[in-house]
Amino acid sequence: MAMLVLMTGCSTMNPQTNPIDPETAGFFTKYFVYPLSEALDFFADLLWNEYGLAILVVTIIIRLIVLPLNLKQYKSSKKMQAIQPEMLKLREKYKDNPQKMQEEMMKLYQLHGVNPLAGCLPILVQMPILIALYSAIMRNESIYTHDFLWLQLGTPDPYYILPAIAALTTFIQQKQMSAQMTAQMRSLMFIFPVLIFAMSMSFASALPLYWIYGNLFTIVQNYFLYGGSKKEGAKPNEEKSRGKQRKNA
Repeated sequence: MAMLVLMTGCSTMNPQTNPIDPETAGFFTKYFVYPLSEALDFFADLLWNEYGLAILVVTIIIRLIVLPLNLKQYKSSKKMQAIQPEMLKLREKYKDNPQKMQEEMMKLYQLHGVNPLAGCLPILVQMPILIALYSAIMRNESIYTHDFLWLQLGTPDPYYILPAIAALTTFIQQKQMSAQMTAQMRSLMFIFPVLIFAMSMSFASALPLYWIYGNLFTIVQNYFLYGGSKKEGAKPNEEKSRGKQRKNA
């Protein structure tokens, strides 16, 4: 959801459009926007002046940098899944004492070495990159005016094909991880792709293109990480259901 808020901000803010001067630029522009703009120029020169392919290469590099955090998130989610029965017991035991429940939950996390915030780290790392990419597009005329396939990277897709693909790949990515989600998170599986589609309709095409490349990378990554987790994730729920049946009997 943090990424969604960020993307909304990208669509509404009024960025600078003047060329980047690293000598007079502020900290964020000098160390984030300018290097990203230069990297896109560099890879475009290597790839037949195709900025759409340059965005692909930069996306892969960014995702490989973030990969250790994703692996850490995966390990944390597996641990969280393993302690779900104990968490349910604590919620039931301390349902009338939220403060005590929180204390016992933290003890449980510490005992099993679980960090409930681990899933936020990859998103937090990518937030400044997404802002920098948006700014780099708007301040690099070579990218802003470049045509790639049926797109002009600095303007929205007039046929809404890109927003549709962004929404579809977002849904597939979330579906892969549904076994790791809470019931509340599963409810966003349909809402989030619709919002991605709606916002991508007004984004410069380069931004949803980056989003699609990133989703495809994550789909492949999740195939190897979470491929068998659906069946494994069903076990705690099955045990819980059986326990309720025995209790009712």
